[in-house]
Amino acid sequence: MAVKQRLIFGCVILSVFFNLQFVFCQEVQSNPLALSLTDVILTAFKNNKDIQIQEKEVLIAQSGILGAKSAFLPQVNLKAAYTHNDKVLAENIFTGYRNDNLADLTLAESIYNGGANIANFNQSKLSLDVQRETLRVKKLDIEFDAKRLYYGLLLATETLRIAQDALDQAIAHYEVVKKMYEQGSASRFDMLQSGIQVSLLEPDVVKAKNDIESLKVDLNKLLSRNPDFPIVINEKLACSFLEIKEDEFLKIAYLDRPEMKLKNLGVDIDKWGIQMAESGYRPSIDFLAGYSWRSNNLGNMLNEKQSNWNAGLAVNVPIFEGFSTKAKVDAARVRFAQAKISKENLYEQIAVDVRKGCLSLKQAQAIIKSQEDNVNQAKEALRIAEVSYANGVAINLDVLDAQTSLAQIQRNLVSGIYDYLMALAYLERSIGKPFIKENRYEK
Repeated sequence: MAVKQRLIFGCVILSVFFNLQFVFCQEVQSNPLALSLTDVILTAFKNNKDIQIQEKEVLIAQSGILGAKSAFLPQVNLKAAYTHNDKVLAENIFTGYRNDNLADLTLAESIYNGGANIANFNQSKLSLDVQRETLRVKKLDIEFDAKRLYYGLLLATETLRIAQDALDQAIAHYEVVKKMYEQGSASRFDMLQSGIQVSLLEPDVVKAKNDIESLKVDLNKLLSRNPDFPIVINEKLACSFLEIKEDEFLKIAYLDRPEMKLKNLGVDIDKWGIQMAESGYRPSIDFLAGYSWRSNNLGNMLNEKQSNWNAGLAVNVPIFEGFSTKAKVDAARVRFAQAKISKENLYEQIAVDVRKGCLSLKQAQAIIKSQEDNVNQAKEALRIAEVSYANGVAINLDVLDAQTSLAQIQRNLVSGIYDYLMALAYLERSIGKPFIKENRYEK
C-alpha cells in the first residue's frame, strides 16, 4: 500500500512539473522578448552549424601544433617479447635461447632532418591562424546575413505602416466622396474613382504583411529556431551618416580583412612548403640508443650479465633519388607563385569592394536627404488637396495624386534608409570590421 501511494505521489509531482513547463513555454511563446540586432547576431553565432564546425577545425589545428612539436622530442619505446625456438646451436657459439625473454628500451632523437621538422612546425602554427581567420570569415558572413534580415524586417514593417496609412487615407476619402455624392455635391465618377483607389491599395497591405512573415521565417532559420517562433522587434528604421574616408577604409581592409590575412598566411605556408621540399636535398642525422635485457629465465633477467646497451649516430646523405625531390621543389615553388598571384587579385578586389560600398553610401545618403524634407511637404499638400476638394476648389484626382505622392515619398525615404544601412553593412564586411567586438582568438 505504501509503495502504491509513493507511485501516485511521484506521478502527481511529474504531472505538475510538466504542466509548469508547458505553461512556461506558452508564456514565452505568447510574450516573446524584443530582439535587437546584437541579440540576433549573438544568437546566430551560438546556433549556426557552420560556425560550430569551424570552431572544431580550430581545435583540430591546435592539436596539429602539438603533433608538429613532437618531432623535436625524443621517441622512447619499451618492448617486451617472448620467443620459443625449437632448436638452437649450443656448441661454443651463442645463437639464442630456446625460451627467449626480451625487454628492450630504445630512444631515438632526430637531430637534423634537412629542416623538414622546422618547416612542418611553422606550417602548423600558420594553419591554426588560417582556421581562426576562416572562423572570422564565417562569423562576418553570418553577421551580414543577420543585418540583411533584421534591416529587411524593419523595412517591411515600415512598408506595411505606409501601405496601411495610404489605405486608411483612401478609405476615409472614399467615405467623404460617397457622402458628398449622396448629397449631390460629388459626381458618381469621383465616387467610383475613389473606390478603385481603395482596391488598388489593398494588395500592397497584403504583400507587406506577407513579406514580414517571410522575413521572420528566414530569420528564425538563421537563428536555428522553429519557423513559427514569434519575433518581436521594437526598433525603428533609422540611420546616422558616416564620414566617408575611402583611403582609411582601404588601409583597414588590407590590414584586417580576414580574407586578406588568409592570403598572406597562404603565401607564408607555401613558402615553408618550399623549405619542406628542399629538405630532401639535405642530409639527416639521428641519434639512437637502447638498453636491453635478455634471458631464458624470466626471473633472472634484470642483472648485469643479462643486460646490454648501445648508442650511436646515423647520418643519411641523399645522393640520387630519381628526381623526386626536384619534382616536389618545383611544385612547391609553383604553389608559392600561385599564392602570391591570388593575394594580388584579392588586393585589387578589395579596392573595388570598398569603392562600391562608399558609392552606395553616397547614393543612399543623397536619396535620404532629398526625401526627408519632402515628407512634411507631401503631408501638407494632401491636407490642402482634401480641404480644397471638400470646398469644391480642387478635383478628386488632386486628392488621389497627393495620396499617391505622399506614400511614394515615404517609401523612397524608408528604402533609402534601408539601402544606407545595407551599404554600411557591405562596407563593414568589405573591410572586415565586426559589428560586435569580441576576443578574436578564444583560448
